Amino acid sequence: MKQLTLRTSSKLAAIVLLSMPLAGCLTSDDGGSSTTFTDDRGVANQPFPDRYRDQILAFMRTYLNNPVGVREGGIAEPVQRTVGGRQRYVVCLRYSAKETDGNYRPARERGVLFVDGRLDRILDSAAEPCAGASYAAFPDLEKMSR
Repeated sequence: MKQLTLRTSSKLAAIVLLSMPLAGCLTSDDGGSSTTFTDDRGVANQPFPDRYRDQILAFMRTYLNNPVGVREGGIAEPVQRTVGGRQRYVVCLRYSAKETDGNYRPARERGVLFVDGRLDRILDSAAEPCAGASYAAFPDLEKMSR
């Protein structure tokens, strides 16, 4: 019985010790709590996101359950904002998507975050980064197909 307990304890110790280096891979040196899988250089002078409209359209085709029939499509020009303590380009997007039952929900506002000129993620809570955004029509969003 004593030998079984010792064997089990050694296995647990080995698992803990071997997993510690892997846990270090998921932390960052800057003290930030989020893990990102893009190559973020962490610099303040982010490049302007070229072809940001094309990147957003490609992303929205997969993001929306039904990309056909989007209404009230609006987009603002990319602006630099501080998000998560870092300077990023944010493109504000407004749209009303068709639900699975065929009805439309009220138009919602989303922020699209760009890191190093590439679309990184969509911000569900865009009230702060999109405050005062000036929207222009985005007819390409309304013309999307599957």
